[in-house]
Parts: sequence; structure tokens; C-alpha cells
Amino acid sequence: MEKKIDRERLMANLFKARFPFLYVATWEEDRVLSLIHSIASNQELIKTERKVLTWKLTTGFEGEGTGRADTKSAIKALEMIENYQSPAIFVLQDFHIFFGGEGRQPDHQVIRKLRDISSKLKHSSNPKNVVFLSPVLILPHDLEKDITIFDFNLPTFNEIKEILDEMIAVNKQSGRIEISLNEEEKEKLVNAALGLTLSEAENAFARAMVEDGKLSIKDVEVVLGEKEQIIKKTEILEFINNRLNMKDVGGLENLKRWLRKRNKSWLESAQKYGLPAPKGVLITGVPGCGKSLISKAISEMWQLPLLRLDIGKIFSGLVGSSEENMRKAIQTAEAIAPSILWIDEIEKGFNGVNSSGDGGTTSRIFGHFLTWMQEKEKPVFVIATANNISSLPTELLRKGRFDEIFFVDLPTHRERIEIFRVHLEKRLKDPEIYGNFQINQDNLNTLAGLTEGFVGAEIEQVVINGLFEAFYEERSVTMNDFEKICKQIIPLSVTQAEQIKSIRDWANVRAVAATPFEDRSEYSESVETADSDISTSRGGRTIDF
Repeated sequence: MEKKIDRERLMANLFKARFPFLYVATWEEDRVLSLIHSIASNQELIKTERKVLTWKLTTGFEGEGTGRADTKSAIKALEMIENYQSPAIFVLQDFHIFFGGEGRQPDHQVIRKLRDISSKLKHSSNPKNVVFLSPVLILPHDLEKDITIFDFNLPTFNEIKEILDEMIAVNKQSGRIEISLNEEEKEKLVNAALGLTLSEAENAFARAMVEDGKLSIKDVEVVLGEKEQIIKKTEILEFINNRLNMKDVGGLENLKRWLRKRNKSWLESAQKYGLPAPKGVLITGVPGCGKSLISKAISEMWQLPLLRLDIGKIFSGLVGSSEENMRKAIQTAEAIAPSILWIDEIEKGFNGVNSSGDGGTTSRIFGHFLTWMQEKEKPVFVIATANNISSLPTELLRKGRFDEIFFVDLPTHRERIEIFRVHLEKRLKDPEIYGNFQINQDNLNTLAGLTEGFVGAEIEQVVINGLFEAFYEERSVTMNDFEKICKQIIPLSVTQAEQIKSIRDWANVRAVAATPFEDRSEYSESVETADSDISTSRGGRTIDF
């Protein structure tokens, strides 16, 4: 609630200081109008009480004291403001249509008239202010020095919680909706609604209540569904709606423990410990070993919306539009915070930072992203994945950008057992299909031994191709089907041995191993490859969480 008070006081001070023009860019007209009316009638805040007169293109001025003059014309409306003889605040809604932009030419007569009355508003015997209220910010160059932009942020946690509490109280009295929320769950539901307007949040809560006649922690998904609409409209970010969870990720227990310890760190309860929200992690390693998979699973573990940023969509042919696209992407991620921002294969997006072939566009976008990573205050957790991390600029890797850099290596014997278990249990559900085949420790141990040096994606293909063998012959799957496929696949650790060794050499002193020490210490098997380092060296610093 403190932020709301600060916002009210700031606007009141601007009115008192005779700022002639304020520009508020927001979709929430009702909230802004309510704030202005509250300030205009509060003598303690504004000293001189003022009338609030609103103007629309369809109706002209409305309110006491506007007379019968037709003020639908912008010029007529400005003339009325100029000649008005009482203290007042004039709210001009959707006046941006006269400022140009979006393919329109600016109305130079209207702009000139605004410049003419600017000085008169400052020195008027009766205090008068003009507020432009529009959903978009379009500011003509001629008025840049006269107009003050007033940031009107989306509803705070307390404002949304107030709406939710009111709705719960009303429905408890009626007895039609079952409320099943403790204080922590209510906090999660409110956090899920951050980034929505008050109207959108109220609609989301109402929808959650009527769908099954209940309001519970499960309705977080309903609220996140409303957020998905915001993401779709940006065309830069992609809302990832997946059903993956940490049970679908075999191994990587060190990374999982690190993530579990930071769950709920954006809640108010974490602030009692003086804890900041985590910044993010950079996950590098061998291709196909689960970097993207675990990135998606974090969303389910933390119950936060997952947004994928495609760096390729940021760049545009129009000068300056790429930088604007990056700003919009960051603003959207912050608007729906707490959230997770996932950048897959980040090295490909920023591989032209040190070149001048694009006029420095990549460097400027990269610089803006770095500054935001370092200074961001909103709880946006950034997950970046990279296969070839050595090509990333060193500025991205220093402390303060990411909380930790994790290295995902070829899966150990124990991890391969878990990966086989995940894929087999996911697919073998019909007794007619698995027949006599059992997902037991002996079979899993045998398959893990046959797939030394395989990445997780290759193990998945062993399961899929083995099932294809049985499907083709219209019979139940057998252990022999999987063993046959294991011997046919040439793993990445053989075909790209040199590249994997290079990745490991880099990670050995610069990153933390995603696999815990107890799993890596058992890695004593050997792989018959030309480079023995691939089978015996385990990259990544030994730090267990």
C-alpha cells in the first residue's frame, strides 16, 4: 500500500507545482480517474481543491461547469481549458490520436495550440492542469519539453490482495463458493495475478471460482491462463505451457537441490530472512543432456509462468526497433513477475556482440540486457542455456549477472538408470505392450551399462526405437529390442569427442557440476573411444548443494 500512497503524493505535488501537462499511458482509465478525483478533493494533499473535467472525442467535455459549448473538437476543448476561470484538472482521454504515430500524421494545429497554452497554465491565477490519459505513449517531438510522463504501474500486491479479499468475503457470506486457501496459498494466488490489471485480476479470480465452485491453490493455473493472453500479444515472447515436472528429469540432483532451496524465495516470508529473489542460472554442457528439459520443469516446481525469449525475434530491419523490442520483452516479463524468462542457446543470439556488421545493434541490445540483469528489482528468474559457452562474451559470465553457472555432463551410470526409468514408465502403460518386460533394477542396470557415453536424448531414442521394433512386428516389447538399438546407435560422445572435451575443459574450473559428487565418483566404467578423457574426466567444480 506504501507504493500507492507515494504515487498519490507524487501526482499531487506535480499538480501543486503547476506542471501544465501530465501524460499517463495505461489501459486502466478507471484507476487513474479514481486517483485524480481522490487527489482533487483532498485539500491536505493539493491545498486548493479542484474540479475534474473529462474529455472524450465522442462527447467532448463532461462535468459540472463545462457549459453547453460543443467541445468535441480538440481546438474547442483547448480553448475552453485556456478560458476556464476556476481551479480544475482536465483529463483528455485518447488525445494521442492528434500526436501522430501508428501511420497517422500529427495535427500540427493542435500541437501548436498546446504549446500556446502551456505558459498560461503555469501562470494562471487559478491552478489548472491537463492530464493526457491514453493506452499508448505517443509523444510529438514539439511537446517533449512541455509534457511530463507519469508512470502508472500495474496494481501492486496489496491492491490485488484487497480485491481478492473482498471477493472471498462476499462469497463466504453467500456460501455459494467453497474457499480453500491458507495465507501462503492466497499469497501465491495473488502473486500469480501480478501483471494483470485490476479488472483482469478480478475476472481471473471470478473465472476460477465459477469453474468448479471452489477457490484453491489449484486455481493458480487459471490465473496464469489470463497472463498467457498478455504474452501472446507481444509476438516476441512465447508462453510455454507444459506438463513437465522434475520427475521427468533423470539425474542432475545437484542442480535440482539448488532450485528446491530457492523455491518460494519471491514470497513475503523470504523477506523476513532478508533474502533477495534469485537472479537466474546459466546452464551449459553437452548437447542433448537435459538443459532445456530442466528449464521447462522449473516452471512446474515453482508454479511460475515460463516465458521463452527468442533473440532472433528481437532483431528487426527498422532502425531502433530492435532495441525497442528488447525493452518490450523485458517490460512484459516484469509486468507478470514473479516469472521465469528462458533464453535457449543464448550464445547464438549474442554471437555478434563484438562485430560491427549490424551497426552496433547487437552490442546495444546486449548492453541493455546486461544492465537489466545486473540491476533488475522485479522477481524475474532468468534461465539461459548454452552449448558452446566459450563463444559468450565474458561480461555475461561475471558474478552478479547469474547466481550460478551449472555444467551438465554426459549422464553417469546412476543417471542413465533414472533416465531409462523415466522414459520407460512414461510409455509402457499397457500390459499388452510391455508383456513380460519388467522395469526392474536388473534390466535398468543392464541398459545403463550398454549406453555408456550416451546423452539423455539418445537414451530416449533407444526407448522409442525399441518400441518401434515391437510395433512393426505387432508384439510385446522385449529386452532384446532395447539391447539391439543400444548397439546400433553411435553416441555423440564418439562423433563429437573433441568438442565435448573442449566444453569439459572450460567447465572444469568455471562452472558447478549439475551432478552431485556421489554420482560422479562412481563413474569408473570406460568407453571405447579414441579419446579416453571422454570416458574418465567429469567436468565442473565439486560443489554440492
